[in-house]
Amino acid sequence: MLRPDTGSETGPGAGRLGGTALGCRPPGRGALGNSAPDGDARTGGMDLAAAEQAARRFLHALGVPTDGESLRDTPARMARAYAELFTPRPFELTTFPNDEGYDELVLVRAIPMRSVCEHHLLPFTGIAHVGYLPGPRIVGLSKLARVVEHFAGRPQVQERLTRQVADLLHHELDPRGVGVVIQADHTCMTLRGAQATGARTTTSTLLGALREDARARAEFLSLTA
Repeated sequence: MLRPDTGSETGPGAGRLGGTALGCRPPGRGALGNSAPDGDARTGGMDLAAAEQAARRFLHALGVPTDGESLRDTPARMARAYAELFTPRPFELTTFPNDEGYDELVLVRAIPMRSVCEHHLLPFTGIAHVGYLPGPRIVGLSKLARVVEHFAGRPQVQERLTRQVADLLHHELDPRGVGVVIQADHTCMTLRGAQATGARTTTSTLLGALREDARARAEFLSLTA
């Protein structure tokens, strides 16, 4: 089972790619993610009881008492909420031989995504467009959305998230090209600081032919505009 981390990105041959440990597994199938939070005090390496105590101290330090009825359970809810945000659902990244020899762009547009800014631990939400030019293997369309969810389920920066999704697909599918565009609204800049309500951030990663071939690049970017 692969577990998310936020390690540095390395090349495909180094055993790690885009911050995800790549273990030995049969061709065409790989498990990603870890278990979702449940009622256990310790879940997937998380200590919810300790998180609740820390949340209570955090609120008290900011002058927010938690002894009233409406706030009494807020620290526990905070702990469970962040545990959920930091725990992507496990899934099998199953690939299939490209027996039909399909060689045109495969693109899934407007995949809903949500993550948490690692600088302020405030949410950012938006959509991802993920596409690839098939090589020897293809992947189920729903798995493109699950790859986005996998890397979004941790403290993140949008630039890294975009690159991690592209790198994993490039490594697993050996495609002729991969393209990922993410458009997101960051509450760390709309609710605080600059308070730039309505500002949206766009990031892109293009690999292979979608980066190097001008016509393929233009087609992908026009379809994701």
